[in-house]
Amino acid sequence: MCGILGIASKTHDVFAEIYDGLLMLQHRGQDASGIVTYNGEFFREKKANGLVKDVFNAQDAETLLGRIGLGHVRYPTAGSLSAAEAQPFFVNAPYGIYLVHNGNITNTAEQREKVTAKYSRHLRTTSDSEILLNVLADKVADAIKVNGNAEPIRNIFAGVKMTMERVQGAYSVICLVAGVGMLAFRDPFGIRPLSVAKREVEGAGDDYAFASEDVAFGINGFKKLRDLKAGEAILIDLEGNMHTFQAVEGRLTPCIFEYVYLARPDSLLDGVSVYKTQMRMGQTLAHQIEEAGLEIDRIIPVPDSARPVALEVAKATGIPYREGLVKNRYVGRTFIMPGQEERQKSVRRKLNAVPLEFKDQNVLLIDDSIVRGNTIKKIVQMCREAGAKKVYVASASPPVKFPNVYGIDMPTKHELIANGKEIEEIRQELGADALFYQNLEDLIWAAKEGNPEIESFDCSCFDGDYITGSVSNDYLNSLENSSRASKKKEDMQMPGGSWNRAELASG
Repeated sequence: MCGILGIASKTHDVFAEIYDGLLMLQHRGQDASGIVTYNGEFFREKKANGLVKDVFNAQDAETLLGRIGLGHVRYPTAGSLSAAEAQPFFVNAPYGIYLVHNGNITNTAEQREKVTAKYSRHLRTTSDSEILLNVLADKVADAIKVNGNAEPIRNIFAGVKMTMERVQGAYSVICLVAGVGMLAFRDPFGIRPLSVAKREVEGAGDDYAFASEDVAFGINGFKKLRDLKAGEAILIDLEGNMHTFQAVEGRLTPCIFEYVYLARPDSLLDGVSVYKTQMRMGQTLAHQIEEAGLEIDRIIPVPDSARPVALEVAKATGIPYREGLVKNRYVGRTFIMPGQEERQKSVRRKLNAVPLEFKDQNVLLIDDSIVRGNTIKKIVQMCREAGAKKVYVASASPPVKFPNVYGIDMPTKHELIANGKEIEEIRQELGADALFYQNLEDLIWAAKEGNPEIESFDCSCFDGDYITGSVSNDYLNSLENSSRASKKKEDMQMPGGSWNRAELASG
C-alpha cells in the first residue's frame, strides 16, 4: 500500500510537480516520503519518515534539481519502520539505478540469498524493494555481458524480462537509470496499479509521467494515456522518446481491494472507476439489507471511504442517510499509545458521535471493510453510548479471512477477526445487533462491470486463492511467526502493552 510517481520533463525541473503529485497519493502511505531527481549528471535525493508536507520544504526546490525524478510515499509491508527503509533505493552499478516500488515480493528469502551469496551484493535494509532493485541490477549486468554496453535500452529491457522470470509476488516499479532515462514496469499479473500519462509541450515535444493512480496526473497537466499492461515495461529515454516492451506474457488480475479501500474514489484503475464500483457495491449490499426486514431509522457511514457505498444503500432502500460520525481531520491515522487509558481514547480522537442522530434510533453503520475489528467494535460502543437503541453493521466487502501478501499491511491470520469464525460469532464479538457482509460474487461483479475485459481479480484476502501460485504454507507461517514475534517485542518495550500501529481500514 504505497504510492509511486515518476515525471520526465523536457523543459523544467520536476521537484515541485513530484511534490504536488505525491500529495495526491498521500492516502497510499503516511509513514515515509522520498524524492530523487536527476539532471543528466548527478542524482539528488531526500527521504525521511513523515508526510510529504513535513519531509520537504521550499529549500528542497533549490537543491533537488533535475528534469526527471521519482517520488514515493510509504506504508510499510515487508521491512521495518526505520527511516533507512524509506524509498527510493539506489545501486551504483550497472549504470546507476534508483527504484521506487509498490507491492510485495513473496520469494524474498530465496532472492536475498542469491543476491548476497552468488552476486556478493550488500543489502542495507530488510526491505523487499531493495532486494528487487538488486535483482534487477544483477540481470541488467548479465544482459550487458551478452549484448555489450552500447545498447543500454536493450540491456535494461532484457534485465526486466529476467527479473520477472525470477521474482515472484506483486510489483509496480519506476526507476531512474543514469544516462538512459526513466523505466516503469508491472508484474505479470498486474496486481498493483500503474499508469502512464503525457503532457504536450509547445515547441519541445512531450513530457511523460507514471503513477500508481491517475489522480496524480491532472494537478500537473498530464493526460492519462493508459494503464501499463501486466508484464509490460516502458522506458522514457533522456530525449523524451517512449519505448515499450512486453517483457513476459501477462494476465491482468488486479487487486480487488484497491476498489474497496486503497484507491481514491476519483481514480480510474485498469479502466474501472473506483467511485462507480463503490456505488455498485452499495446496490448489491442494499439487497441483503432489504431482505433482512429490519427496522432501520437511518444509515450512517464510517468516514470517509464508506460514503459512496452508504449513499447508494440509502438510495436503494429509501432509508435516510445521515452523517452521524464526525472525523477529526487533524489526527493521524496511526498511533503508538503508552497505556490502556490512552489506547481507549484513540478512536474518540479520530471520531465523535452526533448524539441527535443516535438517541432512540435504530442505526445501520456502513464501513468499507472490517479487517481486525478493533475500531468498528469501539464505534459500535460509541453509538450505544450516544443513545442508539439498535446498532447494525454492514461491511461493503466480504469477510477478510486470509493474509494479503501482495502489498497490503494485513499479513497474518491471527490478526483477522473473520478468520475461522462464522458471521454470528463475529457479530457477537463486535457487539452489533446484526451484521452484513458483501458477497464476494457481488463484489467481483461491481468491479468487473467497469471493464468486462478483465477476466479475474486478485481476491486472496477474501478467498485464500493466491494467483501467483508461489505462496506456500511455509511462507505464510513465516509471516505469522514474524508478526507474533514483532508484537511480543512491542509488548515488552511498551508500558501497558502495544497499540497496533498498522491498523488498516476499519481495524
